[in-house]
Amino acid sequence: MAFRTAAANEYLVVTGIGIKDVKIQKKGWIYPGQICSRFDISPANYTFDVHAMSSEKLPFILPAIFTIGPKDEPESLMKYGKLMSSHDKSGNLVIELVKGIVAGETRALAAGLTMEQIFSGTMEFKQEVFDKVQLELNQFGLHIYNANIKQLVEVKGTEYFSFLGQKVQQTAANQAKVDVAEAKFKGDTGIKELQGQLLMHAAKVDADTAIYAKTLSGAAKQHEIKIDTEVKLFANQKEAEVAQANANLAIMKAAWLQKSKIAEIQSVRAASIRDAELEKDLEIKKFEANTEKFRAEKLAPAKVDYEVSQQSSDSVLYDKQMQAEAELYIWQTEARAQDVIADAQFYRKKVDAEALLNFKCREAEGMKAVAEGQAVYVKSMLGAFEGNYSAFHDYLMLDRRVYQQMGEINASAVNGLQPKISVWTTGGPGDGSSGAPGAPIADVFKMIPPLFTTIKDQTGIDSLPFLATLPREQML
Repeated sequence: MAFRTAAANEYLVVTGIGIKDVKIQKKGWIYPGQICSRFDISPANYTFDVHAMSSEKLPFILPAIFTIGPKDEPESLMKYGKLMSSHDKSGNLVIELVKGIVAGETRALAAGLTMEQIFSGTMEFKQEVFDKVQLELNQFGLHIYNANIKQLVEVKGTEYFSFLGQKVQQTAANQAKVDVAEAKFKGDTGIKELQGQLLMHAAKVDADTAIYAKTLSGAAKQHEIKIDTEVKLFANQKEAEVAQANANLAIMKAAWLQKSKIAEIQSVRAASIRDAELEKDLEIKKFEANTEKFRAEKLAPAKVDYEVSQQSSDSVLYDKQMQAEAELYIWQTEARAQDVIADAQFYRKKVDAEALLNFKCREAEGMKAVAEGQAVYVKSMLGAFEGNYSAFHDYLMLDRRVYQQMGEINASAVNGLQPKISVWTTGGPGDGSSGAPGAPIADVFKMIPPLFTTIKDQTGIDSLPFLATLPREQML
């Protein structure tokens, strides 16, 4: 057993007894039966040249430098730890693994593109290679920290890139000539356009200046006319205001004159009204004095008579009041007596009701006891008859004389009715007819005469004359 510790850029991979798969840790005890190895997670540079071919079957070499290392997370470390548990990161395993993935993805991608597409979309091509390679490296816990894909290189024996370079150079030269010609054309045309624009601008400025001068002159005249008009309007307005003020002054003078005349008339009328009011008050005072004098003369005897009658009325009222109070007292006394009687009757009825209730309760208890006794009796009797309900029923009918009572009731029902009863027979065992061959037929015919005789006696209807009859004595 040993204690192992990994460096800052290392991890320990432990397998063996007690570990289901592998265990990634920084430090720990290594027990007997367990194997411990180290792996470095520092990124490493991998340089190689990838031989590929475009869709036109043109070969090329893609120089690439990849900086690859495990990603520092549990899932990636577990995958990389399993891969590197017995190999060094700088060994051929990782180099061949990365080279195979990069070469395979680059060839597959280049096979679907033309050389022109590869050259024109170099950045997109590199990014797609990077994404495809990263997707494959994820299953080993590896991460691309940096990828540098250099310019494509042609394979020896092919001159595509040289011809392509010459084409580019010739295209650039021709384009330069075209650009020079276009620049000269634009220069000459631009000079002519500028000269024309200068003349047009000068003419426009002259026209604008003339229009502006006319506009200023017209505006000045309009302003002058406007000022004259405003002056005339102001003068007219002031004259109208003076006329309005004079009219208002005349109206006010007339109103003041009218008010003064009305005030004079009102003062004269007020004096007359005041004299009339004073005269009226004097007459009222005289009338009130005469009234008081007459009242004093006539009221004294009337007052005496009133007081006498008032005292008489008071005495009569007092007598009636005393009589009413006496009657009220009697009525109240009788009412209290009635209340006492009603209370007594209510108490009596309450006592009777309680007694009746107690009687009914006792009666119910007795009936309950009787029913319980009967139930015990019926149960014991059924037990005595061994559960035979019919035998127990017959016993009860006989024991309680039910049949005798039914006979007496039936006898009393037909008592005094005097019914006519006919009894007949068709032969007996001793008459010697039962053994005859025609005895059954003779018996039927013997039944017919007594039957019709009974019908005649009870209903009064005679039988048919041709039917055979028997002597009367033989039917009895």
